[in-house]
Amino acid sequence: MICTWQWSRLFPQKSSLSSNRSKLHMASTEIQEPAPKVVKLDAVASNGTNGSVTHGSTLLIKKLSPNAITPTRGSALAAGYDVSSAYDDVVPARGKALIKTDLSIAIPEGTYARLAPRSGLAWKHSIDVGAGVIDADYRGPVCVVLFNLSDQDYQIKAGDRVAQLILERIVTPEVLEVDDLEATLRGAGGFGSTGIATAAPEVC
Repeated sequence: MICTWQWSRLFPQKSSLSSNRSKLHMASTEIQEPAPKVVKLDAVASNGTNGSVTHGSTLLIKKLSPNAITPTRGSALAAGYDVSSAYDDVVPARGKALIKTDLSIAIPEGTYARLAPRSGLAWKHSIDVGAGVIDADYRGPVCVVLFNLSDQDYQIKAGDRVAQLILERIVTPEVLEVDDLEATLRGAGGFGSTGIATAAPEVC
């Protein structure tokens, strides 16, 4: 009978091969972190109602030029996705400008996208965002209307973050005309009605 130590001396290569196989088996059982997958807009099936794209909770983007920058969030709990300018531009003092992002988007069903100001631009440079509603069925280029409320021109460089894109859930009920509305405690109280008690509310 050949002992184990004698077998390893007679066939050292086979013993080494068994050891290598064992190491390979251990390596293959390790869980590998999957690489992040980028979903292309043209790879998603259009099978929703009215030609809408059904894509669950995914925000789809399409770059219209090499200058376009993928929107990102500044932190794990940030509400908005930072949107960047694709080109150099300027917002004139006390004026406005239409900033191109060279992006088109498709947003999750049941939401709309809102372009909101960035706090730093609003506070430091008096830059505000207007006309920021993006409908779920819009597939054109995303542009940002910037208002400059200061007395100095504001220079924008390609790649500068100019706004934030926020997705908000929306309800679109049917419209029903009625003869009267349910009475409430507030009633017809409008502008200023919940402010200073002695102030007469304005009625539009």
